[in-house]
Amino acid sequence: MIGETSYILLLAGIVSFGLVVMVLFYSSCWILFSKAGEPGWASIVPIYNMIVYYRIGGNPWYWILFMFIPFANIYFGIKALNDFLKVYGKGGTGSVLLALFFGLFYLPYLAFSKNVKCVV
Repeated sequence: MIGETSYILLLAGIVSFGLVVMVLFYSSCWILFSKAGEPGWASIVPIYNMIVYYRIGGNPWYWILFMFIPFANIYFGIKALNDFLKVYGKGGTGSVLLALFFGLFYLPYLAFSKNVKCVV
């Protein structure tokens, strides 16, 4: 039988892991935005970060509206991701699949790698 303190420790571990993942993700986005010449703080502001994300990829800002349309959001989301990755010289099917399925590892690679530069 697991005691109450075990549940508290498990919960603390899960919350700590989530915080580490969140800090890693947002710091990666901050650096990627900065590499593209945009302010890094824009990556942590809701909705505005999507406007800047689309601007970096060369897409119009109103693509955000397509994110509310079922099935269209899949197409426009993947297209925007591909365009965003092209800015860093990593566009294509392989890079998009890596970002979709292993984004927790791929975004920090793009952000912290000295070999990945913004090509725009």
